[in-house]
Amino acid sequence: MILAGALAGADLGELLQLLPVQRAGFALLLAAVGLPVIGVVIVGLDIMPVRFAMMHVALLGIAIGLLTGLDPMLCALVACALAGAGVAPLARTPDGLSGAMGLLMSLAIAAALLVLAVSGVNASGAFALLWGSILSVGTADLVVLGVLAVLVPGLFWWRRWDVALLLYDRELAQCSGVPVQALTVVLLVLVAVAVAGAIKLTGALLVDALTLLPALAARRLGTSLRSITLWAVCIGVAVNLTGFLLALRLDWPPGPVLVLTAGALVLAVHLIPERSIRTWRAPASDSLPSSH
Repeated sequence: MILAGALAGADLGELLQLLPVQRAGFALLLAAVGLPVIGVVIVGLDIMPVRFAMMHVALLGIAIGLLTGLDPMLCALVACALAGAGVAPLARTPDGLSGAMGLLMSLAIAAALLVLAVSGVNASGAFALLWGSILSVGTADLVVLGVLAVLVPGLFWWRRWDVALLLYDRELAQCSGVPVQALTVVLLVLVAVAVAGAIKLTGALLVDALTLLPALAARRLGTSLRSITLWAVCIGVAVNLTGFLLALRLDWPPGPVLVLTAGALVLAVHLIPERSIRTWRAPASDSLPSSH
């Protein structure tokens, strides 16, 4: 459970005075700013397998960290960043991205299991990432999430026309002079690092609560890439804070509570009567410049 027996009788106000709880709440707030935007990228590039691929890459990074004595989470972040950049050249077409992620996932898990077997290190530390440890969030984790909270929305605003074109149609973006290859590399690196950075908060198996689910709800509500992005951030903030407070109040694991909260919101949004919009990608064309 979230809290040990000594804190079982504490009320919500008392829990919120604890430094680990405050750090966890701040981490979720930072995550709500950057990670739902990453979810917009995942949906736009149609790379749903990226979460599973990066989970396996992170496992490989942690295994290497345990073997070498380096910080396992730092190794996981570096491994994911390198993997994100490495698969970009394989993605000549949108469909190629999914294939590259499948290849990466297979190679990463095989390498991770081999490193753990050959090294003889205790594998429990590596597999603990599957469940997360939100109350063990440290300064380094906050720095990573803070950088993502600034960098990801900043990139979307700075290169919003290029990003809109790339997510709308890769070939159209290339014909319009967008540096497709370089932008794809940057986006994939950000996606990879974001997934790795969120692992401690929810666990690798439930990282969708911070990335994909807010984006799925936002694409139903938004009518342009910009509005979808803003909706995703707002939904992320609401889901993270509500889910975390609910988990604290009930003394339940935060990861599943966050997923169920986000999932309930996605379902509620999809009960809203269909609006006269085409698809979530098509409205992005409204944001495209008339000339490039």
